[in-house]
This record gives sequence, C-alpha cells and structure tokens, in this order.
Amino acid sequence: MAEPLKNRFGADIPEQIAAMIAAVSQDFAARDFVHDALDSYEPLDLMARGKKIAAALRRHLPQDYPVAVETLLASLGPRLDETEDLGLAPFLYLPHGMFVAEYGLEHFEISMRAQYELTQRFTAEFSIRPYLERYPEAALARLAEWASDPSPHVRRLVSEGTRPRLPWANRLRAFQQDPTPVLALLELLKDDSELYIRRSVANNLNDIGKDHPELLVETSRRWLQDAGEERRWLVRHALRSAVKRGEAGALQVLGFGKQAKVSVANIAIQPERVCIGDDVTLIFELSNSGTQTQKVLVDFRIHYVKASGNTSPKVFKLKAITLAPNETMQMQKKVSLAEMTTRKHYPGQHAVELLLNGGVMPLGSFELLARNGCDDVWASNRHASHHLLK
Repeated sequence: MAEPLKNRFGADIPEQIAAMIAAVSQDFAARDFVHDALDSYEPLDLMARGKKIAAALRRHLPQDYPVAVETLLASLGPRLDETEDLGLAPFLYLPHGMFVAEYGLEHFEISMRAQYELTQRFTAEFSIRPYLERYPEAALARLAEWASDPSPHVRRLVSEGTRPRLPWANRLRAFQQDPTPVLALLELLKDDSELYIRRSVANNLNDIGKDHPELLVETSRRWLQDAGEERRWLVRHALRSAVKRGEAGALQVLGFGKQAKVSVANIAIQPERVCIGDDVTLIFELSNSGTQTQKVLVDFRIHYVKASGNTSPKVFKLKAITLAPNETMQMQKKVSLAEMTTRKHYPGQHAVELLLNGGVMPLGSFELLARNGCDDVWASNRHASHHLLK
C-alpha cells in the first residue's frame, strides 16, 4: 500500500517555512512558530497539517494581513520552471495558500497577487475558490486576464481553480448550477500550447458533464469542428467519465453510437480464485460476423465487493478497435488486486462485464480471497498459469 502523503509532510515542513520567513523578517519568532505548528501535529492528515501551519502563521506573522502577506511573498523560493513530474516538493507552499484562503478574503487585490505568485510555485486552485464565491465577477475577470499570462502555471489556475468538482476541495455550487462563466474561460484555453493546461481544461469539462451531460456533448461537438489532434485528444479526455457511464450522446460524439453487433467467445478469467494482492487476467475474443466494418469501444467493469457485502462497479478503459467483416480479435487485460490508498479490497465473488459501445455483456466472475490461507490457492494458480495462454 502506498505511503500516506502526510508522512511526506512532516515536522521538517514548518521548520523550512520558519527558516524562509526568518531570512526576510528579523522580527519573526521562528522557534515559537515551529513549536506552535507542531503541537498535536502528528495525528493530523495532510490537509489538516496544512491548516495547522496556516493558523500558526496567522498567530506569528504581523496581525495586519497585508503586511503578513508581503512577508510571506518575500520569503518565497524561485518559481517553477517545469510543469510535469514536480513530485511533492511544491507542497511546502500548501499552508501559504490556506493562509490566503482563510484570512485574506477582506483584501481582494493583495490576495489575488499572492495567489498569482503561489500558483507559480505550488498551486492556488484551492485558495482561489473562496474568492470566486465572494467576488465572482471580479475574480472571473481577473482569471480571464490570466488566461493569456506567459506562465503556464497561471493559465492552468484559470481552468483548474474553476473546476466545479475539484478533488479535495469544496464544490463551486454556483458553477455546478450554471457553468456558463467557466465555459467562457475554457474557450480561451482549449488550444493552449501546453498539454498541462489542455488536460486541466478537459478535467474541468468532464466535471461540468457530470451535472450537465447535454452541455458536455454540445460543447464537445462544437470543439471537434475543424479540430486538430490535440483538441480531439482534449475532447476524448473530457468525455471519459460520460463514456464510462455509457451515455449515448458521448458515445455518439466519439463515433461509437451504434450498437456493437459482435460475438464474444473463448472467455477466460484466470485465476478463478485469486488472493488479495495478486492479479487476475481477462481473456476473450471479439468476432464480427456481419458484412460491415464496425468500430467498437471495448471497456470492462468489475463489481467490487465492499465491506458491507454490497458491490460497487468500476469501469476500466480497454481499447477502441475496428473489426472488418469476419475478423476476430483476441483481447487480454491484467488487473491488479493490490491494496491501494483509493481502493480497499474485500473477499467475495466479483462479477465482470464487458462494455461494448456502452452496451453491457456479462463476461464471468472471479472469487477474491483474503490473503491468510492462500497457500493452496497460490500453488494451484502457479500451475494453472503455465496453461493459461496455451
């Protein structure tokens, strides 16, 4: 199982922040700040640790908010040059964003300037949201200006900060109800030169589609007109959740609106009994016995057993294929059943279904077993694996 993120946000974080502020402010009581921030720090999760440090900053920086923010800004390190593979180092600035979000709402201009700087070192996608709620017109106007900023991090804030359903953040209910102002910003960024921004635009449009599926389809159709490959990729990425839900409009936009008229044969789900932590492999053949070439979007869905004994489905993307008349294609996919921070596995029978252009077809099932008492199963599975693909 992956290490919790909070373990990478340890006692050294407030110590680093204290050293950075002390370097620009002789009046800052660094030792007192660190002691305050670390009091009852250990049990907290990542976001709570960030809020704890932000609260300590409020107590130990000057009580005049604009002066406090100027001190924080003076202490910042260099701006980020890269947009990918940044790791966890920028999380050092998580408390800074929380400080602005929590304590700066009465000071729009300096807080927006602070977020402009912070997003070029970490992100301001969380801290911008209270300002969008308190000052919707002013904040949206500023973001429209930032959509043409030279910094890709600032441009990404425009699309990521306005996501109605941003993970780890409170939802922007007004934009869930009426996403028109957000779409106007996305229009400015849909052909951005950076994949970093286009991916964020797609994620925002994907969010919008969860509340307004018809608007998602309408926007996707419009954006696909005279689109190059980069924008076509963006639209496919934006439609991914709608496709997983089997929404007809999204499937039609991608050219998979017709019912797949194919047969499924030679199905194997191996092993049939598998232990938590191991893998299961799905194998099957799709055949087009018709006289017309068919485009088929092939996904599959596993109904995971929950702690309650009920099941919860999860869709996995597999492949988009084109089958000529009388053509047969073998498909194979290995699925990890290792424990994850996002999914805990429970023993029980797990049903598997194929999704062919959104249509559901049962594929079979496998039994997931607890790790204790799996020695016999592992021995049997090792023997069977030698014959799986023969």
